[in-house]
Amino acid sequence: MSNRLAAGDTAPAFTLTSDTGEQVSLSDFAGRRVIVYFYPAAMTPGCTKQACDFTDSLDSLKAAGYEVVGISPDKPEKLAKFRERDGLTITLLSDPTKETLTAYGAFGEKKLYGKVVEGVIRSTVVVDPEGKVEVAQYNVKATGHVAKLRRDLALD
Repeated sequence: MSNRLAAGDTAPAFTLTSDTGEQVSLSDFAGRRVIVYFYPAAMTPGCTKQACDFTDSLDSLKAAGYEVVGISPDKPEKLAKFRERDGLTITLLSDPTKETLTAYGAFGEKKLYGKVVEGVIRSTVVVDPEGKVEVAQYNVKATGHVAKLRRDLALD
């Protein structure tokens, strides 16, 4: 089973490669709030919807003091195509070893079409300015998730 995070936990540190080839670390966001969301695969319908929703909401999230980082097992080259194809403005990070996904409880057993499989669990973790988990949500829906998260964070 995955080791799910809960409010108050220290967010696991990470350094991953972005779609532009840069190294991005959780510590880069120290002193700010960051929404770290995990998704199964770039350029699939649900993941595209979710990434576009975060992109559409990015200005207002930034105005409220939040950064947004999306993490998947996709290679940086695929993430670059995803950004280009869909005009994404959020930070996209590659975790091909699934180390960060696992550390955040976003990789493990899940039900897919009634079968138990191992894979990425669509999840969102909000990290506070001190690096602690503020909100941890697992098995979120791609559609409507950003709107729900905004309500949960009292932004709407």
